[in-house]
Amino acid sequence: MKSELVLFVGDALGSYGFPDGHPFSIDRQGAFWAEVTKQGLDKRVTVAAPRRASREELLGFHEEKHVAWVEERSRLGTGYLDDGDTPAFPGVLEAASAVTGTALEGLDRLMSGEARRTFQPIGGMHHARRDRAAGFCVFNDVGAVIDAARARFGMRRIAYVDIDVHHGDGVFYSYEADPELIVADIHEDGRFLYPGTGFAEETGTGKAEGTKLNLPMAPGAGDRQFLSAWESVLSHLRRYRPEFIILQAGADSLAGDPLAHLRFSPAAHAHATRTLIALAEDTAKGRLMIFGGGGYNLRNLANAWTSVLAELIDAA
Repeated sequence: MKSELVLFVGDALGSYGFPDGHPFSIDRQGAFWAEVTKQGLDKRVTVAAPRRASREELLGFHEEKHVAWVEERSRLGTGYLDDGDTPAFPGVLEAASAVTGTALEGLDRLMSGEARRTFQPIGGMHHARRDRAAGFCVFNDVGAVIDAARARFGMRRIAYVDIDVHHGDGVFYSYEADPELIVADIHEDGRFLYPGTGFAEETGTGKAEGTKLNLPMAPGAGDRQFLSAWESVLSHLRRYRPEFIILQAGADSLAGDPLAHLRFSPAAHAHATRTLIALAEDTAKGRLMIFGGGGYNLRNLANAWTSVLAELIDAA
């Protein structure tokens, strides 16, 4: 059934999280959904179930050795998938595969015309590299979508926009030399925060120079600074007129997140969503995928992601 907007939630996505008090917990989807139902938005949106990615789909972006490593650690259920941020647990392969598979399902729905916009709160794993996990991210669902959009649907000029407090290094460096992957990333200055990258002078390499926009923010920056930076984002995107737009709407940039120091409000996320909807209508036949990204204060992520959803619903 055709729908302007599809929201992806379900148990398979909710299981993506880490044990023993890890900041990326399994109650994030539940916190979001409680706020959605409180506001009655669940009655106004088409909800779709998640699905797992096949091994072949994971290999569309990731190297064989990384997928094999996750498979092994998932069976054993112990240790770390990276240098100490991303723990293994029994079934981590299945949980992470659901994030990527659902993202690819969203792409399929957009490209088939079943939907014009999608929102996947548990998604946007922007730190994982082609060859390794990093920063709570096992597989990079955004990278999988970008590569599949090109290989399967012939998309070339794709925009990746990231307002998570952490620089989206796994996406940025995977496409640093790609002139047709347009990046705009607002994040806390890498001198103060993981992953220590995303400086203003990083604008792409070779033929891609100038296609990447990094806008590092000083600790304590709030909505006023965000809105100023956002105008630069929109100018950058309009220059390249993308035919497909992805937003990583991390809620860890809100005031009070325990892992970072920016002070945005949910109004920043609403504004970003609203203006990207308009831009997508202008240049991309409406095609817009939004992912929830980070966020480690449950009240913050519930408010930020619900503000995103409300804008998407109003536009539909």
